[in-house]
Amino acid sequence: MSEARLRLLSFSSRPIQMLHLTWFAFFLTFVMWFSHAPMKPFIMAAFDMTNAQWKALLILNVALTIPARIVVGMLVDKFGPRIVYSLLLIISAFLCWGFAFAQTYEQLALFRFLCGFIGAGFVIGIRMVGEWFPAKTVGLAEGVYGGWGNFGSAAAAWTLPAVAAYVYGGEDGWRYAISTIGMVAFIYGFIFYRNVRNTPIGSTYFKPKKSGGLEVSNKKDFWLYIAMNVPMYIALAVLTWKLSPAGVSLLTESTAVILWSVLAGLFLFQMHSIYQVNKEHLNSAVPDTDQYKFKQVAVLDWAYFVTFGSELAVVSMLPAFFMETFDLTPVMAGLLGGAFAVMNLVARPGGGYLSDKFGRKKTLSILVAGLSVGYFILSQIDGSWMIPVAVACVMMCSFFVQAGEGAVFAMVPLVKRRMTGQIAGMVGAYGNVGGVTFLTVYSFVDTSTFFMVIACAAIVCLGLVQFLEEPKGHMHEILPDGTVQMIEVN
Repeated sequence: MSEARLRLLSFSSRPIQMLHLTWFAFFLTFVMWFSHAPMKPFIMAAFDMTNAQWKALLILNVALTIPARIVVGMLVDKFGPRIVYSLLLIISAFLCWGFAFAQTYEQLALFRFLCGFIGAGFVIGIRMVGEWFPAKTVGLAEGVYGGWGNFGSAAAAWTLPAVAAYVYGGEDGWRYAISTIGMVAFIYGFIFYRNVRNTPIGSTYFKPKKSGGLEVSNKKDFWLYIAMNVPMYIALAVLTWKLSPAGVSLLTESTAVILWSVLAGLFLFQMHSIYQVNKEHLNSAVPDTDQYKFKQVAVLDWAYFVTFGSELAVVSMLPAFFMETFDLTPVMAGLLGGAFAVMNLVARPGGGYLSDKFGRKKTLSILVAGLSVGYFILSQIDGSWMIPVAVACVMMCSFFVQAGEGAVFAMVPLVKRRMTGQIAGMVGAYGNVGGVTFLTVYSFVDTSTFFMVIACAAIVCLGLVQFLEEPKGHMHEILPDGTVQMIEVN
């Protein structure tokens, strides 16, 4: 690894300070977002929950993140990551406290749904890091941001059960443990605002020409963009069905019908907004310097669907899987379950580094193929396995999963600079679509079949990745005064 890349691990420059301040913000959001998973036995006992009700909470946890990442991506492109990340941390603290002190299952479910908003924090840092690092090191920098931030799910699994049991103790120990991380996030929101900048001094913060949707370059891309929005609404419709009387009966049939109608209305409204953003140039040529291929975004969407979508699902169920398969205590199961996410510390930066060095398409293809093999191996684990061997297989699989995530977001900032937040929002939202999809599958099948489904999805994704085009040359952006600036992308 070169000296320039090694400097990413130190605090010796202003960009590095921005990177470390930003990944820690993301880390806190992930601790809050996944604070419920390792607390399963405490929460189920407190509310006398059924297993179906618990699985409903897992799906609710990733549902709101789908639209939230789209909206937050638009906000960060318009207002900048400094103010948006600070506000998200502060608001998230209140959602965390609401979940911690819920008194009924309905309240618990509502706040777990609202906590999905916390997961939108990821897309903010993607734009932030992309502003501070050049193309030749942006993959590694984004990998450090994403990997060290994603480690928050492992930190939650490792620490929160012990804090609940041994620091606070009693029936409400889990409540105080979760509320404590909310307090830390609340305070850090102010620290973040005071210490970061959107861009280096002298750099231009490019903003979209219009808000309400991505700008595309031609009619073909416009219709592909419309089509790529459909799976996000299908995922939300499936979630509504899962919560209706056909599922866990958290919603009444009439309420489910109302929500489906609202989703249909929101879809039509979003399509109208996308048309308004793009109508001026759908019938006229977009200048060559301002064009990009939307298929790049679409392929990255599906790659993140498989990589991060599977991670979302697996980290939500893995502690319980270890506890039930090997008859472990909640604390020990949480420690072993965290093995999947702990690889984020090296795997996601590693995926970004490999993408910088060997190419975006080649790296992503190899990593997606590897995670398919990894999930096939996990599908074979049962109680007859030695625990160390099972943990080693989990960590091997997680390396390919998280390195794949790093490779995806090594390319996201190189598609179109001024819309990086929105592109990251859509790609990130597809990760949550994957999470909802795989968790829905998990609610119907056994664990072995669940892992096998993910492996098959990865094989399909590998075929789609072959349509990805390697970024070359320069990316052009329009300055506020109308002049064109070239940004190197290779």
